[in-house]
Amino acid sequence: MGGLYFSFLIALLLSATVEASYCSNEGVQTVRNISELAQDNYGRPGLSHTTIAGSLLHGFKEVEVWLQTFAPGAHTPIHRHSCEEVFVVLKGTGTLYLATNSHTKYPGSPQEFPIFSNSTFHIPVNDAHQVRPLFFILVLLLT
Repeated sequence: MGGLYFSFLIALLLSATVEASYCSNEGVQTVRNISELAQDNYGRPGLSHTTIAGSLLHGFKEVEVWLQTFAPGAHTPIHRHSCEEVFVVLKGTGTLYLATNSHTKYPGSPQEFPIFSNSTFHIPVNDAHQVRPLFFILVLLLT
């Protein structure tokens, strides 16, 4: 894993059916330069977080798009979501730790999966997981 950064596209799906709804994105430029958007680390060393599009900043009701970069040696915390996540690895390699309740005969036992450029994976609802190290785009579909 060395000094590489990692790229992922993550889609969090909060429901199987997303209904169309009106949302105000007035004032949001149609095309923006990601490198010019505000970044934060939320007190987590090695993290760079950018909200590309979201409910609070842009009035979106059904989608959040984040760009997050973790420096080598940094990682996500062990966590879970009340929605699904879909990752598309754009660049680099890393490791997914997944304690699934739905895909194994030993629920809750973490499994280790190598992740690499051009790979994809999904995280089922409420399954504990962690990804080390990474650079990813996160898409949350909200209802």
